[in-house]
Amino acid sequence: MKEVISFVLNGNQMELEIESHWTLLYLLREHLELTGTKPGCESGECGACTVLVDAKAVTSCIFPAMEIDGKDVLTIEGLLGEGNELHPLQQSFLENAGVQCGFCTPGMIMSAKALLDENPRPTEEEIRHAIAGNICRCTGYVQVVRSIKKASEAISNKEDK
Repeated sequence: MKEVISFVLNGNQMELEIESHWTLLYLLREHLELTGTKPGCESGECGACTVLVDAKAVTSCIFPAMEIDGKDVLTIEGLLGEGNELHPLQQSFLENAGVQCGFCTPGMIMSAKALLDENPRPTEEEIRHAIAGNICRCTGYVQVVRSIKKASEAISNKEDK
């Protein structure tokens, strides 16, 4: 059964006819060709598919696409600024070796974005808690945590000016 949904995706108003059984991951990757969101376990356990829905981190592989009707969705693609300027989180992951194989990176960054939007100056413990649902196969957690901490400092310094 198809239904029309209306939502904001990365700042753009969308209206689409979708199947009621689609997941948000399927909608993003297969129909909107936004492939930054990665399929991993497809059971909500690994965090590779994390996106923000109304500023909250969700695992899009198990999130029903119908549930985004009337909501705001942000994917990793939506973090790019004017002139393709990287978001401070993306820049920090590059500068602090937070990217290894890169498979988990979009989900890690989106989980971190949700954290920093809610808590701009998190402790290391709060960072680790926020990314606990994201699995890194390369065991790069030290660099990931450092990247998030440095991004929070950069964002806070920018806001203090």
